[in-house]
This record gives sequence, structure tokens and C-alpha cells, in this order.
Amino acid sequence: MKKKFILIFILGLCLVSFETVNANDEDEHPPFEKIFFEIGYKTVEEAVDECENLFNEDIVLPYKIPPVQFTHYFGRCSKDIGINNDFEIEFLNENTPENHYTLTLRPKKHAIKFKPERINKTIELDYGTAFFVKSPVSNNLIFERGNWQYILGVDKRISEHIPLEVLVDIANSL
Repeated sequence: MKKKFILIFILGLCLVSFETVNANDEDEHPPFEKIFFEIGYKTVEEAVDECENLFNEDIVLPYKIPPVQFTHYFGRCSKDIGINNDFEIEFLNENTPENHYTLTLRPKKHAIKFKPERINKTIELDYGTAFFVKSPVSNNLIFERGNWQYILGVDKRISEHIPLEVLVDIANSL
């Protein structure tokens, strides 16, 4: 009985394939930023230059950002959509999708108008008034400065980390 077991065991080993398996240490997924570059995003500096030339206006950005971790930030100057042309910055975290903050600037003459019933709160900034508007996916602080309308948007999933007071502080950092 032992001999039969040993013989079957050895025969089984002979049938097992000992081929070499090649592993690819390269990630099969494209880099996170690739899709953003494909849809027109670039460095923030390049996008600022492009939009300043397009609109003949200086772009002034807040020097503060929300106190959450971001792994990437991209800028885009949308210039082929008429009155909807704008400048935007996306702050993202590749590993934590809810860490998403946007900063959008539109020429004041093409500012988005909000119906009073959509405005959740009116806030006094250091240099003017802002409106707090909640949407199903984001909380937004909207205000005007110079010839621009600024829209600061934060993903609703992290709104407890970035309350309205933080957005106001960012707006006042211009």
C-alpha cells in the first residue's frame, strides 16, 4: 500500500508543470493623472497663463487650501465654450476619492446666477459678500472679486472636515 502511494505521489509530481511564470511589475492601469491630461488639464501654472491671455485679466488665487490631503492638482482653461469659458483647478487624492476640492473662476460678466431659494446662507467676507450653496454632491462658496466670480467647491463626503468656516477662510486669503 505504501509503495502504491509513493508511486502515485511521484507520478503526480511528474504531471505537474514546472513552467516559469513571468510577472509584470508594471501596473496594468494607466497613471491616475493620464486621464486628466487627456481631457485638457495641465499644470496649474500653464492653465493660469493660458486663461490670463484668453481673458486679458490677471488671475489671483487664494493662498490657502482645505486641510485635507491631496496627491494631485491640475488646472484647465476652458476656452472653446463661449460664455461658459472658465478657469478651474482640481485638487484630488488618488487613494481617497472623497478628498476633492475645486476652485473655478468665471469672468464676472458671465457669472452664474443663483436663485434665492438655492442659496443656503449669505456670508460677509473681508471684502464683500459670498453665498453658500449646497448641491447633492458638493458644498460651494460663491463670491466675486475683481472681474472674476470664484466658486470654491468641496465634496460633500468630507464636509465635516471642511466646514463653511474653512471655505470662508480660504476666500479671505485672496
